[in-house]
Amino acid sequence: MREFTLDLPAPAKWGEGLVSVPEGEPLEIDARLESVHEGILVSVTAATRYVGVCGRCLTDIEQPVEVEFQELFAYPGKEAEDFEVRDDHVDLEIPVRDAIVLSLPFQPVCQPDCPGLDPATGERLTGSPEERLQESVDPRWAALRQYTTDSDA
Repeated sequence: MREFTLDLPAPAKWGEGLVSVPEGEPLEIDARLESVHEGILVSVTAATRYVGVCGRCLTDIEQPVEVEFQELFAYPGKEAEDFEVRDDHVDLEIPVRDAIVLSLPFQPVCQPDCPGLDPATGERLTGSPEERLQESVDPRWAALRQYTTDSDA
């Protein structure tokens, strides 16, 4: 068994949605490699940060991301494997990238209760609910405002 701690820059931009890990962003990788009968079992904890925009209000955000995974790098043999040991080395770039990209949020938000944007003005809705503008009523439904369930009829 061997343990390694690596501090490396991200080799390329990882992710294509609203958030991504930019190229050159520092990656902290703690890896533990264990010899097993089939190959080398790699246990990894990788940490970095992603940047992008909030999916509701479009403000800039940056958040840390940390992933843990295990992968078996098999010795070369007759069967085709996803990951193989090559010249007594394992290449962690693809599994680290895959784990980090899959952990990025699909709809990132700047805060859990982000109110988003006002659909009429496009301004960011902030503050207390009393400060928010009243919803505009569709004119086709305006006549129903006169109807109440408390009437005696």
